[in-house]
Amino acid sequence: MIAFSDFIQQIKGQVGLFFTDTEPQEVIEWFADFQQPDFARAGNKATRTVILPVGPVMRHHSDPPEPFPHNEEPQLRKLGLTTSMKKGVPILTASHTLCEKGKTLSSEQAQILKLTGLKMVTFRVGLLARWDSTTGEVLQIEGGGIPREEVEAGEEADEAAEMSE
Repeated sequence: MIAFSDFIQQIKGQVGLFFTDTEPQEVIEWFADFQQPDFARAGNKATRTVILPVGPVMRHHSDPPEPFPHNEEPQLRKLGLTTSMKKGVPILTASHTLCEKGKTLSSEQAQILKLTGLKMVTFRVGLLARWDSTTGEVLQIEGGGIPREEVEAGEEADEAAEMSE
């Protein structure tokens, strides 16, 4: 148990409040299992190596992947890709190592990953404390939060991957 004033001190940074009348253990278990793939941002570490092959620059938002439309070719060039147009499709003229596992992503790399539809991080929620309405006490959640090592290292489930058609 912690004092309410100490609880207020925890509500800063990337923190949210969740209100429900569901049993506490059920909520704790649900959040423990909750994971959502998400796009990496600048400053995140790459969880795998991504190499864009020579040929059409593909968007992986659909199955099967589709080539980028012609009007997005200037944006791909601004982001550092060496592209040309062939029959209205942006073509990568040389293979491009977009990112390497373990290295910090630049804003350009993160933007290309997002444009191509490659999700490299996992969004999770770590519960820190809960308020008990019957007693008015704030209780710390044992093992709450996300271990710092996981936040810094990223998910290691993805192995080095090369994108291909």
